[in-house]
Amino acid sequence: MTQAHDYTMTIGGKAVAGDTSFAVLNPANEQVIGHAPDCSPAQLDAAVAAARAAFPAWSATPIDQRRQALLGIAGVLAGNVEELKRLLTSEQGKPHSDAMGDILGGAYWCQATSSLDLPVTVTEDTEERRGETRHVPIGVVGAIAPWNFPIILAMFKVAPALLAGNTVVLKPSPFTPLTTLRLGELLRGVLPDGVLNIVTGGDDLGPWMTSHPGIDKVSFTGSTQTGRKVMASAASTLKRVTLELGGNDAAIVMPDVDVAQVAEQLFWAAFRNTGQICIATKRMYVHKDIYEPLKDAIVAYAATVKMGDGAEQGTQLGPIQNKLQYQRVLDLIDDAKSKGYKFLIGGEKSQAPGYFVPVTIIDNPPENSRIVQEEQFGPVLPLLKFDDLDDVIGKANATEYGLGGSVWSADEDRALEIAARLATGTVWINESQHLSPLAAFGGHKQSGVGVEGALEGLLEYTNAQTIFVKKKAA
Repeated sequence: MTQAHDYTMTIGGKAVAGDTSFAVLNPANEQVIGHAPDCSPAQLDAAVAAARAAFPAWSATPIDQRRQALLGIAGVLAGNVEELKRLLTSEQGKPHSDAMGDILGGAYWCQATSSLDLPVTVTEDTEERRGETRHVPIGVVGAIAPWNFPIILAMFKVAPALLAGNTVVLKPSPFTPLTTLRLGELLRGVLPDGVLNIVTGGDDLGPWMTSHPGIDKVSFTGSTQTGRKVMASAASTLKRVTLELGGNDAAIVMPDVDVAQVAEQLFWAAFRNTGQICIATKRMYVHKDIYEPLKDAIVAYAATVKMGDGAEQGTQLGPIQNKLQYQRVLDLIDDAKSKGYKFLIGGEKSQAPGYFVPVTIIDNPPENSRIVQEEQFGPVLPLLKFDDLDDVIGKANATEYGLGGSVWSADEDRALEIAARLATGTVWINESQHLSPLAAFGGHKQSGVGVEGALEGLLEYTNAQTIFVKKKAA
């Protein structure tokens, strides 16, 4: 896919060009790789109208047929993975292998979600009456996906929304719109017209969606700061919301771990996708008895990891995806330098084109430092020394975030006790970042509202409806 491809939005099953367009850059070289349509208010109205028009028939479609539609999406993703992975790498920056994982992960999410069912609960069955509660679709869902995992995180929303009987207007990030637009082109004819509409635009499009009176629910993945704005905007029409927001995940590494075995795993817990993962380890608390050897092992491994253009063979880490985030990460590094913190590796700005920040590890900065208290969302990690377990659990929990966390220990029972004390939606023991479409995923505190995945995530796209039937007198 090159700049020559004329990307179009999908509205009512048809190709729609924008009145204007915006450029999409490759973050590895800052070159324009294509242009995406800039959706106008009238075009958004058309997309919402198409979704509303498709809703009655889609919601009445038997759920087994909706399951087949999800399998159809999965088939299109898997069947076009070679084309899509290259396009995704060119706009997102991640290596081809990771881009393939994003796309095939989206296919798997659709496939697994199709196995779920909407429960019907009999609440009363007496001689006098029968009562049952079922779950009905909400209507039109506005799905807003982020730039770090454009396809799988879109499918987190699209798959359950469609299975539940809703229709969707999907907006990818303006930083990574092309792969999603291309997917929309490939899906024309696979889904009934209007069931899945895809629109792209700049900073205005999201607020237009969240305040649009024709959208009944918004599902958003992104920063906590933006999530607050989404929730405030949705309040004007009492839209339902699912918000998967930021995190400042802590890893607690106990003194009984095998240092040589866990060093590489801990590195990737923090630096996978160049640290641009909401559930990446953002703070790593290491027990004082193993702090020095583990520190040395992680730094030694970090020195072997190749960073570069994701399209080049052997690349393991790509660039920061966009200039705004790149500058934010550099600002955190500059702050740490100005405070005199010790850098174990990295910290120097790359002189090459592109938004590259080398893997950077900071040695035991103060607890109140910005690099500890803020979500960096980039390849910068503070290593922190601890001695007292109660104290470190308190520090792990002392944040507005509550998305995920991890515990690393040879003693599984002890690790489970620690995990139960962490105020987060997900805790991993001796691993990190594993998610399943059959397990609920969501944030506590200001890391989100609602959940994604599993039955709980499916029910987020429904309203409960209870029906009572008064029986005839005997």
